[in-house]
Amino acid sequence: MNLFKKSSIVTIVVSLFILSLLAGCGGGGAPADDAKSAEPVNWTANSVWPPENHQSAGLQEFANKVKEATNGQVEITVQTGGALGFKGPELLKVVRDGLVPVSDILTSGVAGDEPVFGVVTLPFLIQNFEEGKILNEIARPYFDKVAEEKWNQKILYISPWPAAGIWSKEKIESVEDMRGLKTRTYDKNGALVMEAVGGTPYPLPFSEVYSSLATGVIDSVLTSTPTAVDAKFWEVLKYYAPINVTMATDLVTVNLDEFNKLDEETREALIAAGKEMEEEMWAKVAELDKQKEAECNENGIETVQPSQEFLNELSSITKDIREEWLKQAPPEAKEIVSEFLKQVGRQ
Repeated sequence: MNLFKKSSIVTIVVSLFILSLLAGCGGGGAPADDAKSAEPVNWTANSVWPPENHQSAGLQEFANKVKEATNGQVEITVQTGGALGFKGPELLKVVRDGLVPVSDILTSGVAGDEPVFGVVTLPFLIQNFEEGKILNEIARPYFDKVAEEKWNQKILYISPWPAAGIWSKEKIESVEDMRGLKTRTYDKNGALVMEAVGGTPYPLPFSEVYSSLATGVIDSVLTSTPTAVDAKFWEVLKYYAPINVTMATDLVTVNLDEFNKLDEETREALIAAGKEMEEEMWAKVAELDKQKEAECNENGIETVQPSQEFLNELSSITKDIREEWLKQAPPEAKEIVSEFLKQVGRQ
């Protein structure tokens, strides 16, 4: 074999060796970003609610859906009951800063940081569950935009609560019965309602509600039926008036930086899982409300159905709260309310 042929063979072998190295490093194949996105991801998801609560259960179900939809590429470990030490109002900042990648967040509970979220719990804006769903659908694009552009997170799904009523030690059948109440509220609008009827609002974290009732710091709570079951209100309270003050929702969000590290197919799988979860949660909650109220009744809580006169008086008393809030509200919130009233025929 002459020198030229030997040289050619060596050149071919070396070239093949280099190509094999490049292939192993991703050269000549998929982009490096795709290779990184193929690495399994394990996120921690935070919930302040007890594990049996429908929001916590929904978050766990969502984690299961994500694992299946991504073939195990994304695993979400759910921590409930405030195990991570977060109480709630700070959670927009917590997810924004990546202190926890995923969290369940009470929408109105973070309205102090992002006012547009307060539109969900404008008192007596909605009159039934279906109207709550309409309001959510109108608000969703606005919420998505502010979450991504201002708070560095993506909303995966929004889940409702049954409408809030008042749970108390004494029977509540009129506005007069509400005067002097010391009531735990979960957002600013609920606090304004109690002030308007002559009560005193206490914006306590959920974890402090039971002990505050037991020690007499408060004598009533503005909340929904699942929360009443979680807190075993029948041990410290006697009555429930379903006055439907507001219908709160929870956001489940993911840090946008973490979300964007995923490849496009995986991101789409998460979005699809979130859409499916949202549809399921809205379908479940109306029935859940009935079940949880029945559980409270079985344990000794008496439901006191409000008269139409009582409800009309509450709506009249809180009209100024809605109007004052809208005067100070972001333009987006005003657009949401305007479109909502148009769709439900109360423009």
